[in-house]
Amino acid sequence: MSRHHLALLAAVCLSLTPAAHAADWPTRPLTMINPFAPGGPNDVVARLFAQRMGESLGQSVIVENVGGAGGMNGASRVAKAEPDGYTFLQGTVGTQAQNQTLYKKPAYNATTDFEPVTLVIERPWCWWRARTCRSRT
Repeated sequence: MSRHHLALLAAVCLSLTPAAHAADWPTRPLTMINPFAPGGPNDVVARLFAQRMGESLGQSVIVENVGGAGGMNGASRVAKAEPDGYTFLQGTVGTQAQNQTLYKKPAYNATTDFEPVTLVIERPWCWWRARTCRSRT
């Protein structure tokens, strides 16, 4: 079998995989749900990320602020959305871990209702305390 035939066979096999069919995604604007009120640090991160993501994908990324219940309202909305890749959550440790333990009946299951995509930002909780609250001994 020649190299040309092998390349053609590989191309045919790849075209049959689901990943190859996802190459035309996205074909319409995406919606990022920020589960907190507008104007806060999570909103700033969401809007900066949405702008860069839109430039990279060639589609608009709309940021919707759906605040309330410590992020539970927005996260619940994404958990119930169609799993088509067009609606996603800007999750935090609050929406994905703390709400699952603080509420008796959370509106969603963070383990099964979401598929992690990427880590956008990681910030230390109290980076300033490490310097100001050291032991004096």
